[in-house]
Amino acid sequence: MPFVIETWDKPGSQAVRNRHRPSHLEYLERHAALLIACGAKLHDDASDLGGGFYIVELDTREQAQAFIEGDPFYQAGLFLNVQITRWRKSYVLGKNLLTE
Repeated sequence: MPFVIETWDKPGSQAVRNRHRPSHLEYLERHAALLIACGAKLHDDASDLGGGFYIVELDTREQAQAFIEGDPFYQAGLFLNVQITRWRKSYVLGKNLLTE
C-alpha cells in the first residue's frame, strides 16, 4: 500500500536545504524503486515553498517512517513537521488503476 509523506521545512532553513540537497538527491536515487513520485513544493512563481511530497510504495507505516528518517533532510533537522498518510492509487499518469 502506498503512503504519501508530506514535509514542511522549518522557517528560515533554506541554507540547510541547499547544503543537504546533493545527499538528499543521492538518497532518493538509491531508493528510486520505492518512489511512485516525489518532489519539492513550490510557490506559483516556482520558488521553493519549503517542504515536499513523497509517494512511496511500502507495506507499513513503520517502513514509511524509517524511509523519511533515513533522508538526509530529516537527519539534518530540516523539517518542522512530517505527515504520513496511507494512499489508494486510483489514477496515475492518466491511467485508471481501480480496474486492475
